Amino acid sequence: MSSLPLPLRLLQFVPESLPTFRADVQTLFGIYLPGQGIVCDMVGMAGSADIDQAAFASVRRPRFHVSRLKREMAFLWLCVRTLFSVRKADCDLIQVRDMVSISLLGVIVARLKGIPFAYWMSFLMSEGRIERATEQIRAGAGLRSRLVLLKGCIEKALLYKFILPQSRHIFVQSEAMRMFLIERGIAAGKISAVPMGVDMAFQPDEVVRQRLADWSDVPLIAYLGTLDKARDIPRLIDTLYLVRHAQPQACLLLIGDSPNRVDTEQLRAYCARLGLQEHVRITGWLPKAQAWSLLAAADVAVSYIPRGQLYDVSSPTKLLEYLALGLPCVGNDNPDQEAVLTRSAAGWLSGSSVEALAAALTEVLADPAAAREKASRGPDFIRSVRSYQILAEQLALAYRQFLPSRS
Repeated sequence: MSSLPLPLRLLQFVPESLPTFRADVQTLFGIYLPGQGIVCDMVGMAGSADIDQAAFASVRRPRFHVSRLKREMAFLWLCVRTLFSVRKADCDLIQVRDMVSISLLGVIVARLKGIPFAYWMSFLMSEGRIERATEQIRAGAGLRSRLVLLKGCIEKALLYKFILPQSRHIFVQSEAMRMFLIERGIAAGKISAVPMGVDMAFQPDEVVRQRLADWSDVPLIAYLGTLDKARDIPRLIDTLYLVRHAQPQACLLLIGDSPNRVDTEQLRAYCARLGLQEHVRITGWLPKAQAWSLLAAADVAVSYIPRGQLYDVSSPTKLLEYLALGLPCVGNDNPDQEAVLTRSAAGWLSGSSVEALAAALTEVLADPAAAREKASRGPDFIRSVRSYQILAEQLALAYRQFLPSRS
């Protein structure tokens, strides 16, 4: 008589403060993977909020310090202590997310203790650090930016020449990121793409739609997500300017904020220069339920992702949330968005230019009933392809394929 395989236990190090807002950490590893027989001991940065430890086998984080330097040093020391104290009998896999220095130590300790090691790449951290530092140096920045650039170059070399080749397996954010690594000589057979998803433990019809009082009957475009400068949000404001040629009452609701207050101040100033200050609103960060209520009440939602090396390998969440809500949506030609919109046939794919985005949004606003009909395919697509339940099943299978059997 066959028995079910024993649970696999992962020791995972993440750069986020715990508890984290990231669904691919909290929801995937804390809610859905345990149901697939994969449990996780989580190690993360200090956070000021209380932790729901029931989500994981254990949670370790250092004591919170107001000083960022003290928080980072405390986290580094916690990682070192945890790695050197881990026992093979209690750990089936050491996994590090997006941290080269911790990964370097993790690879060495894993090899010494006979424990498999995996790297989880959700973003091109080294390339991003190099790109930002280079831009700052061109703008006249001094020694600190040059040190950041040096750090990025060293970490990039360590990652591609040692850490990834020595990893038992590598998890990446998208199929485009998988191809990116293959082109750099990493064996295709040890790379798995785990894109972003949506927790579908809700019914789209249950989301309460809520409009801002003075925008109750205007054609409304919504955007959900961060408004930091790198996201090129002025492009959406330029897009609204063109949309208003066909839909003079159209407005844009930006549901989100930027970690840097200057970014949102610059956005408001840009709106004023175009005479759109009464037609663009920024909500700031909102609780998920409130954000989704405002989002679901829009006529169309837009997901613009800047093109380029860093974002072309990303897996945008906002488009998935639009589809999960059955909301008419337009997404530009980021590779993951293009794949999702083509496969789901539930939204509109556009180019990345202001003119292309405006044309797609205008088409949606011209026939709201037809747009809602097309968008109604979205929830079933997400539920069957990009829900965290489905992603957890696929991820659990990947773990069991490369980890020693414990049946």
